[in-house]
Parts: sequence; structure tokens; C-alpha cells
Amino acid sequence: MHKDILPQSVRRLIDEFSRLPGIGPKSASRLTFYLLRAGDEQAADLAAAVGALKASTRLCSICCNITEADPCPTCADESRDQTTLCVVEEPLDVVAIERSRAFQGRYHVLHGVISPVDGIGPDELKIAELLDRVGRGGFEEIIIATNATLEGDSTALYLQRRLAPYDLKLTRLARGLPVGGDLEYTDEVTLGRALDGRQELT
Repeated sequence: MHKDILPQSVRRLIDEFSRLPGIGPKSASRLTFYLLRAGDEQAADLAAAVGALKASTRLCSICCNITEADPCPTCADESRDQTTLCVVEEPLDVVAIERSRAFQGRYHVLHGVISPVDGIGPDELKIAELLDRVGRGGFEEIIIATNATLEGDSTALYLQRRLAPYDLKLTRLARGLPVGGDLEYTDEVTLGRALDGRQELT
């Protein structure tokens, strides 16, 4: 369908959907025309949910995870292990690890990985906040749970160097995880075994 024959409002929504990760022009068009056919209530609910997402969420001042309350429920849970910290790339990685029920410690979310090609360096990530937390003491082990990708490995190596001066056990998830895979898409059993089989970084 040629863009020129579409109303401007339809073209605009297709363009906005196309900017989302994993959504190409065809998927964006299907979503847009689905909403056109849907009832007014469903479209209004979607718009309200998007508005609330931005208005109601913030980053936890402790772990940098997405939350509506500060501190987030995980950081506020005093029953969790206070001595083990799991460093992940994205908030969805916390969700994945929590599904495995294999980890009961604390988290720190970097919000990305070091990727010079994309212009993302250490200063664009929540690494300064991580070093500040570790510097205050109390942790005995840091699990670097970045994805098994080139960028994830580079980020893990950088964190290993920055955390080396601290008297800590540094571990990495076992390589039972598929190389190039994301934690978000890893099944609970595999992720649980990777946590159990984590290896010390030397």
C-alpha cells in the first residue's frame, strides 16, 4: 500500500510503530490497521497505558531498575541476600532471572552494554552507580550476568577491570547460555543452571 494514499494520522502511527525494536513496516501497518478496526475503548486504553508508563515509572535510586516506588520492591525486600549482587544489562534480564528462582540476592541494571559502534561508552551506562554501591561495602560476590555476545563480553571485561581493586569474588554466568543469546529469551531451567554453575573471574 503506497504511503501517499494513507491519511496523515495513519502514516504517523505506522512510522512510530516502525521505530520500535523488532517491528518492521509490515508489522507496523498491521498493528495500525488493527487499532483502526478495534473499538474506541481499546485504542483509548492503549494510549492511556503508554501515557501512564512514562508518567508513573522511574529508576530505583539503588539498583537502577524500572519501578513505580523508590526503592523498588526487590531492594526493599530485607529477606534477600545482602552480600551477592547480580549485574545485568536490562530490566527484562531481572525478570528472566527472577523467573528461574535460582537467585535471591540483589541486582544492578546497567541499561545497556558498551558498544563503540553505537557510540555507547561506560559513561552512558549505570557503571558509576555500580562502583558507588560496591565502594560502600557489604558485598562479597558480584555476578556479572551480561549476555554472551561480543558487547556483553566486552562490558564484562571492563567491569572486571574496574572491580578488581575491591576485595570481592567476581563470577560470570556459566556458558550453558547460548552464545549470542539474550537472558530475556532463556528458559528458566537453563538460566537456573547457568546461575548455579557461574564461574569465578580471574
